[in-house]
Amino acid sequence: MKRIVIITVGMVALLYAGDYLAVRLRIPHSRDPYGVVRVRSYYVVPQKNGKPEFYFLEPQDQVCVRSLFPHLGYKPCWYLRRRTQNRIEM
Repeated sequence: MKRIVIITVGMVALLYAGDYLAVRLRIPHSRDPYGVVRVRSYYVVPQKNGKPEFYFLEPQDQVCVRSLFPHLGYKPCWYLRRRTQNRIEM
């Protein structure tokens, strides 16, 4: 059982390292490692009567990285494309 856990952790570490090197070294060279996703944020403010009131902000472009994992302080593009709305609770 120990051996399976060690092998699994090692393979995930290798996958993360390879993903990081692909972003950092631009592998393949013809691919841009960064992308842009438009995200719309809005505030949800609870009223005294219990109903929420919504305040929508201007959509903003957010930089993302084209990889499986987050790198260099950016979220992966596949993650941001699935979450194009950012709900902020007050």
